[in-house]
Amino acid sequence: MCKHVLNAQVSIRTACCRRWIDCIECHNEIADHPLLKTSELTLICKKCRKAFRIQFDQTMDESDEYCPNCDNHFVIDAITKVEKPKAPISPKLDLRMLNQEEKELEELLDETTRLG
Repeated sequence: MCKHVLNAQVSIRTACCRRWIDCIECHNEIADHPLLKTSELTLICKKCRKAFRIQFDQTMDESDEYCPNCDNHFVIDAITKVEKPKAPISPKLDLRMLNQEEKELEELLDETTRLG
């Protein structure tokens, strides 16, 4: 299962190392070499789990975007993992924290002057 493309519809067999991957980032994480570009891909549909090949050339049309076995549309916009934005820190909270640190520092200084 791909952690980069959440809606991957096919697995791709790489020509360079013959591994099954879901996306280029997955290959880059597990391989010590760049992905070899090729004009023919071997794919496995994640819906029907059947393998098929596609040829990338100038004459590709919309029908080439579907699994020949189950008509699953595998050329779709990728949904990637989106990080949740961090909650903004309130300026009041920052001032309170700063004031608390200043108070602790003043108390520490008072104690050292009393001792000396």
